[in-house]
Amino acid sequence: MAGCLTGIRVLELARYQAGPRAGLLMSDMGAEVIKVEKVGGEETRHHGPFVNGTSVYFTAYNRGKKSITLNMRSEEGKELFSQLVKGADIVLENFRPGVVARMGFAYEDLKKIKPDIILTSVSGFGQYGPYRDRPAFDPIGQAMSGLMEVTGLAEGHPVLTGSPVIDRVTALHACIGTLGALFHRQVTGEGQVVEVSLLDSGITLTEIPLSHYLGTGIGPEDYYKSVYKAQNGHVIISVNSQKLWTRLFNAMGRSDLTQDPSYLGMSAEADKQEERSVLVREWAASRKVDEIVQMLVEAEVPVGPVQTIPEMAQDPHLKAREMLVEVPTEDGSGTIMAPGLSIKFSKTKGAVGKVPAAGEHNQEILGGLPEMTPQHMAKLEKAGVI
Repeated sequence: MAGCLTGIRVLELARYQAGPRAGLLMSDMGAEVIKVEKVGGEETRHHGPFVNGTSVYFTAYNRGKKSITLNMRSEEGKELFSQLVKGADIVLENFRPGVVARMGFAYEDLKKIKPDIILTSVSGFGQYGPYRDRPAFDPIGQAMSGLMEVTGLAEGHPVLTGSPVIDRVTALHACIGTLGALFHRQVTGEGQVVEVSLLDSGITLTEIPLSHYLGTGIGPEDYYKSVYKAQNGHVIISVNSQKLWTRLFNAMGRSDLTQDPSYLGMSAEADKQEERSVLVREWAASRKVDEIVQMLVEAEVPVGPVQTIPEMAQDPHLKAREMLVEVPTEDGSGTIMAPGLSIKFSKTKGAVGKVPAAGEHNQEILGGLPEMTPQHMAKLEKAGVI
C-alpha cells in the first residue's frame, strides 16, 4: 500500500537498533529501504530469541525492507554501491565516525555521485566532540546521560531501563531529521548531512533535571512516587495538577482533603507530599488492580495497571491498534509477530512487510544496474562480492 514516502529510496548501511529502526520508520511510510548487508547477512540475524527459526531481534527492526548483500571492502563492491547511490535519495549509516569516509563515501564523496543526496549518520557520541571515537550502545547512553540516576528509586543502585529507550529515541530523531532534510531538498534542491547520537538523545530525556541543576545547583529528587501496590499487582496513578488531585481524593471518598490547599499543592515546599502518598498507598493496598483502574477511569484520573509482558500480549488495545502483526518468516516456512505501524496516516497508510532473507533482493536491485548481466552477477557472487 502506498505511503507518504513512496518513491523515496534509502540505502541503509546500519546494524543493531538505532539506525535500522530509523530505516524501519521510513519503510513503514512507504520508502524503499534497501538494507545493504555483508555477504552472508547481518550478524543480528543470529541474535536470539528466535521464533520459527527467525530472529525476533532482526525482525523487529528490519521487516518490510529489501536486502542485498555486498562486500563494501572490495573495489567491486564499492563500485556497485556508487551506482546505487546514483538512484538513491538517502544514505543511512550507523558506523563509528570516520568509517564511511574511509570507505570512500563521506558526504563530499556522495555529493559527487548524487549532488542532492542526504546522508543520515547515527553514532554513539556524534561526529565531533571529545568522545567522538568511542564505541557505544544504548546502556552507555543511559548511564552517561544521567537517565540511570533518575530511573527507579531515589536511593540505591542506578537502574537501567528494561527496553533500549535511547536507541528508540535516537531512531526517531534520525527519521525526523531525515524528513526535515527531504523537505529542505524539495524547496531548495540541496542535500545535506543529518547527524544524531545516542548521548544527545539521552540528554533529551534528562533535560529537565539537567537544566534545573545548572540553574540552581540542586540535583534530581524523587518527585513522582506514583506506583502503588494493590492486592494483586501494581498500578500507576499519574496526578500532576490540583484538578486531578481533587478528582482522585473524591474517587477515594476523601473529599474532605480537597478543602485543604496543602494537599492539592504541587510544589515540594508547600504541599503534604509524603502524607498524600501514604493515603493513596493505603487506599490502593485494600483494592484489586481492576477495581482501582475502573474507579479512576470513571473519575477521569490518569491510571494504568503495571502489566507484565504476558498481560500486555493479551491486551485488547494492542490488538485493536495492530501494534503487533503476523508476518512471514524470512524462509517463508512460518510466521512471526512483528511490530506494527506506530504512526497512523488517514490517506497514505503504508504497510507492514515481511522479513527479508539475506540477499533476497540482489537480483531485483543489483540486476537492474547498467551493464549487469546474469553472468556478471554469478561471477561477483563466486568472488564473494555479493
